[in-house]
Amino acid sequence: MPTVRMASARRFLGRAQRTLWLRAPTAAVVLFLVLIAVVLGGCEYSYDDGRGELPDASPVVTDPVLPRDPLENEPVSGEELTDWAKEVMPDAEGQVFSTNYGSVEGGHSKTESTGQLPSGTYSLTLACRSERRVSFTVRDAEFALVDLSLRCGTSRVNVVHLSKDSVLRVTVEVRSDANFAYRISRI
Repeated sequence: MPTVRMASARRFLGRAQRTLWLRAPTAAVVLFLVLIAVVLGGCEYSYDDGRGELPDASPVVTDPVLPRDPLENEPVSGEELTDWAKEVMPDAEGQVFSTNYGSVEGGHSKTESTGQLPSGTYSLTLACRSERRVSFTVRDAEFALVDLSLRCGTSRVNVVHLSKDSVLRVTVEVRSDANFAYRISRI
């Protein structure tokens, strides 16, 4: 009877097991991916967000936006200046310590001082009317508390705190003719 060497049989069994070990994980990964594709391929996500159906795609007619009046930021004088200052400086809450408005010629600056203000927290409202920006600087004896360039047509409210009694200096600098208004009131 012929004999089979054990060495060659062991090699065959080892090679067969290695091939199975390599094929089994690959087959499992492929099977997993196929199952995921089948499960997700049939899913549809829908929800009710509370909105109704979309309207027909008919053209929407809107009112045209009116352009801003180019003369809205032109400096004014006399009674118009007083009316403008009342409009941009609405009634303030708290005690008002200083309010002023006026005009400055282009390329110049104007500096005004308030009376002695007691220590505390203050609201500083600034406004201007000009075709260009207007620079406002508010200083006490030591520091610049506010230093900003304001786009005209809007009002700006800043909060400042005075740690001791102070006199504030308000400087308005302009490149072109401008109106300015400011109010200092205690909060």
